[in-house]
Amino acid sequence: QVQLVESGGGLVQAGGSLRLSCAASGRTFSDYYAMGWFRQAPGKEREFVAAISWSGASTRYADSVKGRFTISRDNAKNTVYLQMNSLKPEDTAVYYCAASPSIATLAQGSWGQGTQVTVSS
Repeated sequence: QVQLVESGGGLVQAGGSLRLSCAASGRTFSDYYAMGWFRQAPGKEREFVAAISWSGASTRYADSVKGRFTISRDNAKNTVYLQMNSLKPEDTAVYYCAASPSIATLAQGSWGQGTQVTVSS
């Protein structure tokens, strides 16, 4: 089992930027082929945000964040990042990192504890 720890959340004004990080430990990072980010706003279901394959060659984004968010990874540092630009109040949520053998199974994989992102209008 891999342990995931998110960081980088906080309070930012609309239009601002944040970069989230997710550090993996435990099992060898390379055992997990895909990493991703999900988020959950108060009173709402957890939703997919972005995902990246092991090599980084394949990425996926939710329509709501395309063009504003960028997912990347550094396998040497066992870390995945989410660069969030042009933030909107509706981006406010707890953001979770996930790891799984494939992008398709991220929702059933390992999860971090989450980091709060709050965007003020």
